[in-house]
Amino acid sequence: MNQKSIAVIGAGKWGQALHFALNQRQKCFITSRTKRDIENFVDLKTALDCDYLVIAIPAQEIRSWLKENFVFKGQKILVASKGIEATTGEFLNEIYASFVPDENIGFISGPSFAAEVIKGLPCALVINTISKKLYVEFEMFFPDFIKTYYSDDVIGAEIAGAYKNVLAIASGICEGLNLGKNAQASLIARGLVEMQRFGKHFGADESSFIGLSGAGDLFLTANSTMSRNYRVGLGLAQNKKLDEILIELGEVAEGVKTSIAIKDLSKEHNIYTPIANEVYQIINGKNPKDSLRDLLKN
Repeated sequence: MNQKSIAVIGAGKWGQALHFALNQRQKCFITSRTKRDIENFVDLKTALDCDYLVIAIPAQEIRSWLKENFVFKGQKILVASKGIEATTGEFLNEIYASFVPDENIGFISGPSFAAEVIKGLPCALVINTISKKLYVEFEMFFPDFIKTYYSDDVIGAEIAGAYKNVLAIASGICEGLNLGKNAQASLIARGLVEMQRFGKHFGADESSFIGLSGAGDLFLTANSTMSRNYRVGLGLAQNKKLDEILIELGEVAEGVKTSIAIKDLSKEHNIYTPIANEVYQIINGKNPKDSLRDLLKN
């Protein structure tokens, strides 16, 4: 294993944090269109020639990036992005399926703020893949401060990782409106049930939503200003324009576009998703106080 090469593609905060973590065990390369001053930075061609790839680029850019850059040469891939494609409603595993065999790809999930990972603070993550062999291979790269678990519920991890970002926006709105901790806890609990209901429709294992991938990541993301999506919610509660919020954020908040996908999918499949639907409407101009009123009615 130590003779195999590994690279992280994407040098945002999460990509840099994963690069730091993986670099503890053996030399790990990293590449992106920017941030060339990072240790072990290489060009994209060199990165793509590695045996193992960790792809940490924004969810909405994945399809175009794969079409423009990726050629499958037997690489083993771990996807570190979380979201649902807004234009098509496709999950990330569906997008990757056109480019990579299922047995060569895994999806990482679980509560993991980049700022804490890059400090070497302990956390637990799930590697979701149909191939237990692939899990074992990637598990060997992770440092001692990250505990990894195996799951074959790829769709469950995909939905939990995407949905929790939308719920984090809702939680930020709740906090920004000063509705209190009772309301916030109720919102998060209802959100977990909503996320599970949505996932069950698409064949996810219900137990995934009460573990690290679901409840663990949701509780983290929906309770801290370290979460980009939570900060989006705070801004919306202050009646800031979305463009203004995102400029101040300076980073991608996946929940914004994912709310579009969930709204469309829930309508198409007749799934009851009141919280996600209200987040979508607030992002598109609805007064948050009106959403509160409507949620209390339903």
